[in-house]
Amino acid sequence: MTTGFIWGKFMPIHRGHMYLIEYARERVDHLTVLVCSRLHEPIPGSLRYQWVRELYPEVNVQHCDDEIPSYPHEHPDFWTIWLNTIRRFVPVGPNVVFTSEVAGDKLAEILGARHECVDLRREKFPVSGTAVRGNPGACWELIPPSVQAYYTEGLYKMLPPIFHDPA
Repeated sequence: MTTGFIWGKFMPIHRGHMYLIEYARERVDHLTVLVCSRLHEPIPGSLRYQWVRELYPEVNVQHCDDEIPSYPHEHPDFWTIWLNTIRRFVPVGPNVVFTSEVAGDKLAEILGARHECVDLRREKFPVSGTAVRGNPGACWELIPPSVQAYYTEGLYKMLPPIFHDPA
């Protein structure tokens, strides 16, 4: 049985993330997706976890909300911290780590896996979570309905109360 692993913030999930998950899902027997979040982030981690679980019920989706470094430059023991954290969710394996990042090489190395980098240049789906958060409307076709609803609701809440109660 081949196993795969994906980690990310999914802040929010978009077509690029979805392509990565679907690509990986077709190539392994068992896929774990780890949604990583921290308290200070603009979209709650529990909501991002819910979005991924709803989109991919057949995938083992896990949520890590530990307050640990997000990037290697934030802590000298970054990779050791993450190895120990990931092992709580994926005690054995995986065979393959799927990412769209060069850093996936190091992650695969510490997990004893092969790295498969998917669409590094973001040519299939030219989108990022930063771009979506900065201008959701410009990325509307690249986000799933659940994320569209999140942004629509947020816009609705920003309207003056007169628009909230139709007469």
